[in-house]
Amino acid sequence: MPRDTLTREQIIRTAIELLDEEGLEGLNMRSLGKRLGTAATAVYWHVKNKDDLVLLVGDTVWDEIPLPDVTTVGWHTAATTLATDLYTMLTRHPWLVQAFGSYLFYGPGKSRYDDHSLAVYEAGGFTGPEADRAAAAVLTFVLGSALGASATASLTRRLHRDGGDPEELMRHTMAKAAEVAMAFPRLRTRLDSLAATEYNATPEQTFELGLRALLNGLAEQRTAAN
Repeated sequence: MPRDTLTREQIIRTAIELLDEEGLEGLNMRSLGKRLGTAATAVYWHVKNKDDLVLLVGDTVWDEIPLPDVTTVGWHTAATTLATDLYTMLTRHPWLVQAFGSYLFYGPGKSRYDDHSLAVYEAGGFTGPEADRAAAAVLTFVLGSALGASATASLTRRLHRDGGDPEELMRHTMAKAAEVAMAFPRLRTRLDSLAATEYNATPEQTFELGLRALLNGLAEQRTAAN
């Protein structure tokens, strides 16, 4: 693709696709240029460097999150929907959680989400610093919940690059972990239970439980303070 027909939007869209497939470690200007059908030098006419590109794409994906109408559904439902859709976005783009450890993200995409998040908690009666703390607590919970998916995606890519079998390693690791866990009574009970498989295979239910408990706790705290 010639330099004069290449656009920043095309670069961002292709970079997101590359990051979804290869992770942060797979993103470089040469591989991006190859996907775009252009020389790596052409990309530099639109972005300064890799760090600048990561900040651009990292802000862009926040626009994928729909903003619920708090006046229609109420603050609790809106907060649940907003957090759940953020979790969905982060698990769709697992590299973003990893990038939070190395980049300070900002931009209109994230600001759009943050501003609406504050509006949701303000609609629930949280004022000033209370709304800030509530929004930050939920954001932190969602980021932590998405960390597992991010780590799994990163490990899977590394094993594929090294010629390993991710599924076989997972099975082997789970078997070794079970051996260790059998020495502890509560873990042994769960491993012996028929429900153990279901218990370990429902991260979505774990997320839903944690989010519900967090939001209910925030609501109770606000009520008690008033």
